[in-house]
Amino acid sequence: QVQLVESGGGLVQPGGSLSLSCAASGSFFRLNRMGWYRQAPGKERELVAHITRGGGAAYVDSVKGRFTISSDNAKNTVYLQMNSLAPDDTGVYYCNLIDLVSMNNYWGQGTQVTVSS
Repeated sequence: QVQLVESGGGLVQPGGSLSLSCAASGSFFRLNRMGWYRQAPGKERELVAHITRGGGAAYVDSVKGRFTISSDNAKNTVYLQMNSLAPDDTGVYYCNLIDLVSMNNYWGQGTQVTVSS
């Protein structure tokens, strides 16, 4: 059983910043990749950013230069620092872990991010 516990999120004005964190626990291989997805109302879930245990990160084009993903491997925790937030960043943000050995895919419960004046 793998659990992903998210924290952070909330309401922020355009141009503001928020930070998300996600701690993974349970049984999974060290060879894994963690990341963040988001889903806006009426839209499909999309990848925001992911990071490997080696530190390699990738971002969707719309957040490059504004969001930074990082991780603490010892704590099995991934973070997402979001700056210069815009209304289009509004949505439910989901933490994700892919076990690259078993290829099992795990999700957090989601946390709401709302960017509005």
